[in-house]
Amino acid sequence: MRLFAIDADNTITAFPAAEQIPEGQEQFASEKELAKLAANWPSDRLAQVWNSFAGVAGFGADLKPVKKFTDRKTAVARIWKAIQKLDGATPEPTTTEQETATAAPKAAKGAPKKAKATKTARAKAGAPVPREFSKKAIVLELLRRKEGATLAEIAKATDWQHHSIRGFISGTITKKMGLNIESSKNEGGERTYKVTK
Repeated sequence: MRLFAIDADNTITAFPAAEQIPEGQEQFASEKELAKLAANWPSDRLAQVWNSFAGVAGFGADLKPVKKFTDRKTAVARIWKAIQKLDGATPEPTTTEQETATAAPKAAKGAPKKAKATKTARAKAGAPVPREFSKKAIVLELLRRKEGATLAEIAKATDWQHHSIRGFISGTITKKMGLNIESSKNEGGERTYKVTK
């Protein structure tokens, strides 16, 4: 029977013996023990643990990221099942391999939070065209002008606050739509943004 340990970064590692588990990590060997540990966790930690497995080779294509689970019991059962898939996918070493192998722990790590990067990549590939006369279309039109647009001009056209405009430029236009934005100061000292791509 393998022992599992989970660290503060939600990385689960399989260990052949209890004495190899580093200090400060919570350990479990069964679904019931995992459920006991999870009873003390905030509910979003279960989703974070699950999402660290989602889309990682070795776990299968059926593991999709989640925002939250319906209940702890379901979360624990799904996490336990995923851990067993990884553990069962690696063959046990033969007798000669056991003699030559060191006692290094076998990591069962998930990828570090790839959900955001995946969503961004998909959004860039099929970036939607904004509706005509929507605020998104108005901002894009202003940013595509030769001289670009200042925060004040965008705020006047959209009735948005400056922090909302900066967030929209950074998140929607730059990350989701994949456009390059050039930021500079004009002669009056005002911050000006314009699309360069």
